[in-house]
Amino acid sequence: MLFALSIVLLNYVFEIEGAFISYPLLRFIDNIDWVFLLPVFTFLFIINRIDDAVKNRQKTYLYYIPFVYNSILNTAICLDTVAGIYKIPESYMYLVNILQMIQLLLAVIIILFLPFYSYFMIRHLKDSQEKKWVITLLTIIYLVLLVWLTTYMTGLFFGLDISSTMSVLALCATFIMHWTAYIGIYKYKLAKNKDAIYNLLNNSSVISYPDLQIVQNSTPQEYKESITADNLYFQKLELLCKDQHIYTDSTLNREKVAEKLGISAGYLSQIVNTITGDNFAHYINQYRVKAVKEMISDPEFENYTLLTMGLESGFTSKTTFYNSFKKVTGQTPNEYKNTLK
Repeated sequence: MLFALSIVLLNYVFEIEGAFISYPLLRFIDNIDWVFLLPVFTFLFIINRIDDAVKNRQKTYLYYIPFVYNSILNTAICLDTVAGIYKIPESYMYLVNILQMIQLLLAVIIILFLPFYSYFMIRHLKDSQEKKWVITLLTIIYLVLLVWLTTYMTGLFFGLDISSTMSVLALCATFIMHWTAYIGIYKYKLAKNKDAIYNLLNNSSVISYPDLQIVQNSTPQEYKESITADNLYFQKLELLCKDQHIYTDSTLNREKVAEKLGISAGYLSQIVNTITGDNFAHYINQYRVKAVKEMISDPEFENYTLLTMGLESGFTSKTTFYNSFKKVTGQTPNEYKNTLK
């Protein structure tokens, strides 16, 4: 996508500087409508982030047809008008006009259809934060493409000067290019890192407790006697954290865990507070911090950012992650990492 935006912007610079007059062959690049690639590359980015089963059903090569058609047609015309290699007879100009109308129809289809289809595919994205960012990016690109198409058709059918509008669109393209480069690539890398960390965590060796079975839909007896570390429900809670890594769920709360254990949320808090001396949130955050510490110490995770580790361990934001880490260890994640060097 950045490549397509760069070419569009480069052609605009060539136009301003008069490069097409000094170097006419550059018209070959200018006459290709690179803007056709923007919705295609955006769509490819989206489906690259979704489920493989859904992704494999997409015939992505079809979406390149408008761009390929446009490139072949305009190159053929430029070989006549720019390079002078041959001359298209006047009797064939009606055919060229028909082919250009087909090109315009393909432009309308790709620019109107693919962004809408992309919105439909966004629902398959798993990460809610990534989904919000992609929707924002897609909306901006869709609006720019819609204005470009409207301007282009207005200039074509009414013979109006559209250079000023195209200048504004070029500035918009510049904004999108920088915003995508500095924000989009970062978030994409973050999303990929989260997936990689998730896979590494789930493929790593974990502590197994075969003698403890979590009984679903059981009716608990919330004993009133003294609660100790060998409490059955506390042992089950430890199993959920150590073996099933439930703390990596950023939406985890007392109610969810209590439901898994088959006890009330109040009794769960009582167990955790009595045995550990901490509240439920701090108890879970200790597991999250421990997971991050292990990742920082593991060479397999050295290419991932601290924030990625924190988010994949279950923290909901950078602030929560850093505050909890310092509360548990007395150090920030960066300080802890530096002590290991």
